[in-house]
Amino acid sequence: MKNKKTFLGLAVALMAIMLFTAPVFTAIIEMTDSFLLSSIIMTGIITFSALYATSGNHQIFKNGVEVEVWANYIMERLWKNNQFLQHAFSDDDKVIGGKIVHIPQPGAKPLITKNRSVYPATAVRRTDTDILYALDEYTADPTHIPNADKVELSYDKIDSVYGDHAGQISQDVADDAIIKWLTGLAANKFIRTTGANTSEILEGATGTRKVFVHGDLRKCQKTLDKQNIPEEDRFALLSADMADQLFESLSNTQYRDFSQYADAKEGIVGRLYGFNIMKRSSVAVASSSLTINPWGAAITATDLDVSFVWQKNAVARALGEVKFFENPDRAEYYGDVYSSLLRFGGRRRRADDFGILAIAQADGA
Repeated sequence: MKNKKTFLGLAVALMAIMLFTAPVFTAIIEMTDSFLLSSIIMTGIITFSALYATSGNHQIFKNGVEVEVWANYIMERLWKNNQFLQHAFSDDDKVIGGKIVHIPQPGAKPLITKNRSVYPATAVRRTDTDILYALDEYTADPTHIPNADKVELSYDKIDSVYGDHAGQISQDVADDAIIKWLTGLAANKFIRTTGANTSEILEGATGTRKVFVHGDLRKCQKTLDKQNIPEEDRFALLSADMADQLFESLSNTQYRDFSQYADAKEGIVGRLYGFNIMKRSSVAVASSSLTINPWGAAITATDLDVSFVWQKNAVARALGEVKFFENPDRAEYYGDVYSSLLRFGGRRRRADDFGILAIAQADGA
């Protein structure tokens, strides 16, 4: 209603201007081609309408929420709170329709012969293949905001609710990305902890486990070296418990050298044995048989805390469409309803799974 009144007022003002300037227009008409003048006037009217349609007076916002702004906010939270995702090979440019990743794969490389003596050489046709993987869809449950809350509360509840939504969906997507990278790793791609016994274990688990010490990380370095993995862009993502155990195992000199590489902006807490160390509250969980638990699975008595190391080009991630939905003034809800959707996927890039290792607790003695 307010917008209609604003437009009506502007229209009346425009008519008044035209009325009072009529004599001037009459004089101009006597000196100018009437068709040309009509064209100028019509252009002015169209321009005015276009400016109004895109002005702040036009309703491009709904109840103070702009769809594209919130969608971008969700993406910003995803990268800001989970910096480790930035240190993976990006398949974003391979996403088709926001839902599936298509990657052409070159076939076998040609064999090289030194000082060839047999002619003609045999021509081998290269057979290319494709890698296809679908992005998973993550959706937040719709949130109902009663009209009374928008009027009576002292803070903007819409901003508050979607701050929570963006944080939770980005957290869950990042958790599942780790599961995608680790699921299916063979037992020989796991490094077991070797420190002293500790009762500091996963909530829901029982018994004791061996702590993570810097010698275990050195073993990860040696394993990647033997796989001929590039030394640059190596990272380690540790759970809060394993990170604390690692720090405790360092001497004062080692910790000083380690911490000088800290970069809070990048989420890096230090550097050791060629790995940029990052941490988060939890990383992953594995069963006693070294099978990675599915996303959201409950922890059992024998489960193990898991962290991992990787080289940037060993794993990939892909961000698809991000959408924000709003239904303001829903009669059956007596208020507004909001929800969001994000598509995301990830995978290990090498068939031999080189370049990534899981670090799993060993059972205490």
